[in-house]
Amino acid sequence: MTKNTYTDIDLHEALKLRNEASSVLVDVRETWEFEEFNEGGINIPLSEIRDKRNLLTPYKNIVVICTNGVRSKVAAMDYCRVPEWLDKSIFHVKGGIIESE
Repeated sequence: MTKNTYTDIDLHEALKLRNEASSVLVDVRETWEFEEFNEGGINIPLSEIRDKRNLLTPYKNIVVICTNGVRSKVAAMDYCRVPEWLDKSIFHVKGGIIESE
């Protein structure tokens, strides 16, 4: 089975990508965490990423972020396993949001 791979990027690169029409920033933290503070994008908690994949279909670049990079890495790895997404670029924000502090 062929599978995609993700690329680690820093927060600065993620925020630049977020502004491109073909990109989406996916925050995989819990809703209350997203509401407390976020870097924009859409909120899809890690437990819901498979149920809400259809929200990401229109985008070529998927940038995944969380607090410190742990949950977002799990999500990025999961997104790399979607056979229909071999043409998408998956990015993982290494260090997460706390990198900005």
